[in-house]
Order: sequence, then structure tokens, then C-alpha cells
Amino acid sequence: MVNKKKGALFGKLVKTVEKDTEFLADIFRKSGKRFEEKYKDYIKRKKIERKLPEKHKVKHYPTAKEIKKRPEPVRKIRGREKKGKPVEQWLKTGVPGFDDLLQEGMPKGAAILVAGGAGSGKTIFCLQTLNYGASNGEKCLYISFEESEKNLKKHMKQFGWDPDGLEKKGLLKIKQADAFDISTSVEALLAKAKGELMIELEEVPGLVPEGFKPDRIVLDSLSALAAAFTTREETYRIYIEQLFRYFEKQGVTSFLISETEQSPTKFSETGVEEFLADGVIVMYNIRRGNIRENAIEILKLRGTRHQKKIVAFQITDQGMVVYPEQEVFGGLEDKV
Repeated sequence: MVNKKKGALFGKLVKTVEKDTEFLADIFRKSGKRFEEKYKDYIKRKKIERKLPEKHKVKHYPTAKEIKKRPEPVRKIRGREKKGKPVEQWLKTGVPGFDDLLQEGMPKGAAILVAGGAGSGKTIFCLQTLNYGASNGEKCLYISFEESEKNLKKHMKQFGWDPDGLEKKGLLKIKQADAFDISTSVEALLAKAKGELMIELEEVPGLVPEGFKPDRIVLDSLSALAAAFTTREETYRIYIEQLFRYFEKQGVTSFLISETEQSPTKFSETGVEEFLADGVIVMYNIRRGNIRENAIEILKLRGTRHQKKIVAFQITDQGMVVYPEQEVFGGLEDKV
């Protein structure tokens, strides 16, 4: 019975497609259901072509050999940053366990807000990512408005890192800046510009040293900087907006430290910082009875997927270590 059906189909097909020998040779090897589907598809195409103007009719169907010669299609397009910019590179923080929370890594050129209370590990996290970057040939800059260069280098040496060696290679610079000098300069520039929002940050002292183009930069901290603009909050907002634009223009990956409560619901001084930032990393110092537990969370990060959970971390004698599988529950309502 099956053979009779195949024979009838074959006879009908020969009459209809006698000129299309290559197509016929291809489907002749097939049998059963697949044979019938190809035949029906071919007839459907022929019916559509009859209704088309002559110039749109298909003159030749490609053979299997011709198809193989065609270039392979692009099957995967990488993710995109905000404003449709292609993400060309990813970077690692160098903090064991933390990079496992990210699908591909930190988008290069992103502005990251690192928020947390006193003693939550913000400075160590930022020093560790700069040490990793510099150790892998990147130029890194740490700007501090509070701690001295001497103290920051001391912290690094406690973990067995070599800030002096990296500095001699021209890969690391640690600089103490005066936030009040910056606020005064910004005020003067705004007065000179007659209140216009655009100012040239190259004219503001205390930022990037001349002749040094960093790949990674840490600003410690936005809270100390905001305090220098105590009576001029609007001026601070203008400066911060221009600062984020400046970092983006330079293509530098920036980590901006923000002092908060131990279990924050607000992650920056004015709220505009977390809006402008590409990512927000929150560090917790949770009290459980008479002890405290450290935890970290990637609250948001544009340009890449990441795990959305709060996980534990420890400060060891070699630096910070994150435990991606050790989730932290409860205790976040404590604000002391």
C-alpha cells in the first residue's frame, strides 16, 4: 500500500517538476513523511511564483553544494551597554568569588557605586580590584579625600600586595586630594561660566594626575566630597553629573565609594549618584547578636547579567573572598 502511494506521488511529481532535475535528485532519496512535506512545500512555492511579476520569480533554487559555499551567518551578537553602545571588553575585579556572580564580567568603562557602612569592606574591595588590574598591566588610580597614601599602601601590604613595585612600573598611583579645594574651584568655574551647567573638569585640580591615563579609578569617597559642598548642594549635583560624564568620555572604569548606614535603603548622598551609575554594589555589615557578618550584593549592573542575591564574604590575610553559594538571609533590617 505504501509503495503504491509513493509510486503515484512520484508519477505526479515527474510531470510537474521535470525541468528541476537537481531538486528532484535531492528529494528522491527521501521517503515517507519527509518526502511528502518537501513535495507540498515545492508545489506551494510554484503557486506563489505564478502570481508574481516575471522579474520577481525565482529562476534558480540553490543546490546543497552552493549552500555550503555561502559564508556562515553571525549567530551571536554580544550584549549592548546603555545608549546602544557595543560592549567591547569585560574586566574582572580579581576578588575571588565575586566575579562568579557576573555572567561575563564587569563592563569596561562602567561607573560603579560601591555603597556600605563603616567597616563593611568598601576600601579593601576597591584596593583589591586596583591591585588586580595593575598586576595585569592596567593603569590604576586611587584618589582619597580622607586616608593618606601611606595608610592605603600599608593596607595593601598587609595582604601581601606590592603597591611600591606597581608604582615604580607606572601602573599604580595613590593620591590624597582636598575635597574643599575641588568645591572652591568648581564654584569659581560656575561663576565664570555664569551659572551654565557645563564645566571643564580638566580645569578642576585634585583629580587625574597630568600625563596619567588610568584604566581603573577609585574615588574615596563621594560622601567626603559632598561634605565639602555643604551649603551648595546644587553645585555638588552639577559637579557629580559632569564627573560621571568625564569618566565615560575617558573610557575609564570607575569605582565610587559611598558611605551609608550598615543596612542601607539609600545608597548615596543625594540619590542622583545611584541613578547616574551603571552599577551599584552594596556591602553589608550585619549584626547577629554580639557578632557581625559581612555580606555583598550586586544591586544593579547595566550591560551584563548578574546573580541577584546577597552572599557572604570574609576578609582574609590575602584580601577579600566572596562565597557565591552562601546566601545571607535576615538581619538586614538592623541599621546600627
